[in-house]
Amino acid sequence: MMKEIVIASGNKGKIAEFNELFKSANIEVLSLADLTIDLPTIEETGDTFHENAQIKAETIANLIKAPVIADDSGLIVDALDGRPGVYSARYAGEPTDDVKNYQKVLQELDSLDNIERTARFVAVLALARPDKKTAYFEGECEGKITDNPEGNFGFGYDPIFIPEGYNVTMAQLNQNEKNSISHRYHALSKLKKWLLHNTLS
Repeated sequence: MMKEIVIASGNKGKIAEFNELFKSANIEVLSLADLTIDLPTIEETGDTFHENAQIKAETIANLIKAPVIADDSGLIVDALDGRPGVYSARYAGEPTDDVKNYQKVLQELDSLDNIERTARFVAVLALARPDKKTAYFEGECEGKITDNPEGNFGFGYDPIFIPEGYNVTMAQLNQNEKNSISHRYHALSKLKKWLLHNTLS
């Protein structure tokens, strides 16, 4: 029997990645749009990726009485003292806009002289289950920021991020290539190993 798990996101790009990565685990992914109840607006007030993922996962899991995975992820740029970090999704303000976000990062880097453009994507998954301790799974993808955006695949900061060992941006990789190296892939791999010895219920 196929298991079901709710992903606390309405981001189609994220849902597609979760679906692709969970196929082999025989787990059906449901998004927030698949739920039949109205959910409150959940403010991401945490100071870390772990805290924001926990807030989302535990709030929704307690409401629907079912397992929920929430992720918080973002881009950490060393020369920008870790920014955009937990503010990655709304770095250029509201409403959120991927292009404006990465353009702001490029502009800030261009204003600095003789810097290393090292950066990494970080993803933290929080698996919340009613009346059980929340579990966390973290993944990273090291790389650097390019001078100009390239590529039409992916979302978020993918067009300006060159993964370590590559000479193209994340947005120039197809979904399978991206899934094999992404920060979310590494976090999900840890979650899938955990599922071999634990249950969602």
